[in-house]
Amino acid sequence: MRILIAGAAGFIGSNYVRFVLSQHQNAQVVALDKLTYAGNPENFAAFDGDSRFEFVHADICDADAAGEALAGCDALVNFAAESHVDRSVMDPAAFVRTNVEGVRVLMEAARTHGVKRIVHVSTDEVYGHVPEGAAGEDARLAPRNPYSATKAGGELLAMSYFTSFGLPVMVTRGANTIGPHQYPEKVVPVFVTNAIEDKPLPIYGEGQAVRNYMYVADHCAGIDLVLREGEPGSVYNVGVEFEVNTVSLAMGVLELLEKPRSLMRLIDDRPGHDYRYSLNSARLEALGWQPQYTFQRALAETVQWYVDNEDWWQPIKSGSYREYYEKNYAARLAQSRPLTG
Repeated sequence: MRILIAGAAGFIGSNYVRFVLSQHQNAQVVALDKLTYAGNPENFAAFDGDSRFEFVHADICDADAAGEALAGCDALVNFAAESHVDRSVMDPAAFVRTNVEGVRVLMEAARTHGVKRIVHVSTDEVYGHVPEGAAGEDARLAPRNPYSATKAGGELLAMSYFTSFGLPVMVTRGANTIGPHQYPEKVVPVFVTNAIEDKPLPIYGEGQAVRNYMYVADHCAGIDLVLREGEPGSVYNVGVEFEVNTVSLAMGVLELLEKPRSLMRLIDDRPGHDYRYSLNSARLEALGWQPQYTFQRALAETVQWYVDNEDWWQPIKSGSYREYYEKNYAARLAQSRPLTG
């Protein structure tokens, strides 16, 4: 199988490249990425010289480039997206362009070139706040911020190509994912890298927002199973059952790094904050998927990777990242309060 992986230089995308090349010896990968701030070619430097790997530097919104990259490919897996909620509140337009228009361009290119299997990677955030129980794939979509709204729009557009044109599209909705190579704007690498540097850990609101943190290898295995065994026109949740709130997450990071709890700081909440996500992944489990990592193991391995790879993340936490961090957190941290109790 020759697979175009869009968004391949990002966090989950680069881990999926690694998964495919290690698990499928006859696979060929065309890795396409625009190399925005979150796309780092160092994430797949290990594949240099591998005849099964080809990198294409292009934007998924570029129809000519997308079409050229897809020519001769059997499958498409689309990770390409603007993906950070806080940034979406600052600049919704960039999210509409990539997460909706980019999907349209890819679907048109896939249709033109007769791609046989397509997975569009979405997020559990399209369900919005889930106050109780777990969301199944047929649950109502209720996104509450520009990121999740554009992801919902993108996946609905992708699925419309199955209904309207018979394009073999499948969608995965993944839970919060952690692991190596995650850009340090997301909560776990923010907490880990800040703690290593003895900087405060910014916790939104009272820190009671609940998430299901899944290790990236488990997420990649789920996506790959859908690509190979899923039914076109279907949606598959990819999530784990253990729930962790932000305070417990921060405490777990600090304990692993042997740092004081005084680094935890409560800051003003983000607008439209969803307080709980939860997925029912029975449909994917029926295909044979089971997560291999407990939360404790996933967090420990993630923390250790950042400890061992400061040369990867230290250069990132300067320049444009520092500007974003100051814009998003400086005023909040100036008015923050310590966690008590």
